[in-house]
Amino acid sequence: MKPKAIVDPHPRTLELLFNREDLKRLKSLVTMTVWEGSRMPSDMAEKHLPEASVIIGQTDLPRERLERAKKLKAIINVEGNFQPNIDYEYCFERGIHVLGVGGAFGQAVAEMALGFAMALARGIPEGDRLFREGKEVYGRFSNQASFLISGAEVGFIGFGNLGRALLKLLPPFHCRIRVYDPWLPARWLAEFGMVPSSLEEVLASSQIVFILAGATEDNRGILNKRTLNLMKKGACLVLVSRASLVNFEALTDKLAKGDIRAAVDVFPEEPFAKDHPIRKLDNVILSAHRAGGLSAAYRLMGEMIVDDLTQILNGLPPLRLQGAERETVARFRSMPVRK
Repeated sequence: MKPKAIVDPHPRTLELLFNREDLKRLKSLVTMTVWEGSRMPSDMAEKHLPEASVIIGQTDLPRERLERAKKLKAIINVEGNFQPNIDYEYCFERGIHVLGVGGAFGQAVAEMALGFAMALARGIPEGDRLFREGKEVYGRFSNQASFLISGAEVGFIGFGNLGRALLKLLPPFHCRIRVYDPWLPARWLAEFGMVPSSLEEVLASSQIVFILAGATEDNRGILNKRTLNLMKKGACLVLVSRASLVNFEALTDKLAKGDIRAAVDVFPEEPFAKDHPIRKLDNVILSAHRAGGLSAAYRLMGEMIVDDLTQILNGLPPLRLQGAERETVARFRSMPVRK
């Protein structure tokens, strides 16, 4: 008899995550109880937990529930963020794999981040806007604030999944890259050819700063009035990870002064306030949390899920999904995904 799986993927769906072949593979591995469109009702989850070997989704799993899930081998979060709705310590004690699909977004977000940086460095959105308004400036006179990414001083804030994906795209530009990540040892970062640095050094030295870190209890609002004022005049800030790292009012004030340029893909609340003054500024690219939301990224999630579930059910370690780490998972503070 096949192992049983609770599939509670909201806000994702099976159609979004799995192509026809991967869904077929999944069905060959497990017998599924599926609930889509909202979180699975508590009574339904309670009914199926005792026989479940796998949970795919963001089901609430406090210790008292997990204690009834005697057969559980793996919990696979398909949002991309580890949420505080699971008793992780119990899972570590019992050897239950807690896995996430966050790595599937890396390539998509990295390409968008590079596109933002190029657009900001060369003034592409502003040039387009001026042309449409009949105010275009031709040739060299239009490039007074522009610079090349090639050879530029670049800063990373955070070096996790997104940072590693972006680093792979930058070698042709021969940038000097400084990185601030207090969770990683300096000599390990140096092995990637980067310069381990303080937050202040990254901000003060970089022409382009990429904000790539996950949200934790330690880094809320680290980009504030004081630290943003360290940035060079004309520098570019690219925010593609978590909005909680940035004090948005301080960023808006900094942009309003014209000191820096920015591209923003994530916001403190989504949908974002229609009347927020950042919407009226010409030196910022605003993007509605679009960087990772590609079909290719979601289908990669499905592929990774099936591959690692095959590993786990064969008594082997997972290889492709990101595992929750005992030392850090309780410190993450990302907002739940709504779409």
